[in-house]
Amino acid sequence: MFKLIILSVTQAILMCGAQSLFKVAAVRMGDFAWTWPFWRDGILTNWWLLAAGICGIVGLVEWMYMLKTYPFSQVYPLSSMSFLFGMFVAVVFFKETVVWTQWVGVFMILAGCALIVK
Repeated sequence: MFKLIILSVTQAILMCGAQSLFKVAAVRMGDFAWTWPFWRDGILTNWWLLAAGICGIVGLVEWMYMLKTYPFSQVYPLSSMSFLFGMFVAVVFFKETVVWTQWVGVFMILAGCALIVK
């Protein structure tokens, strides 16, 4: 069971990292346009977008391994651990304000995860 928890945390961090990098890439790409300069500068040379894709692919491969190896009824709910990492990234890196009710909600989800792996 310990291996499943470690895999779930790693996969949640990878997917949260991918989504966070997608956000940075989207902010840096500027206004959308069907022009070559937008595609060249905003998409094709956007290294944040490449990093997001790499994180996402590695997270997806790990997800496939987890689905193949462990019961779906345990693996799928554990993916919600990404909410905790998402809140952390929102506060630390994106300087967003997170109210206490949001933290309570996240910790209720984590309590549910603890019950699932028992």
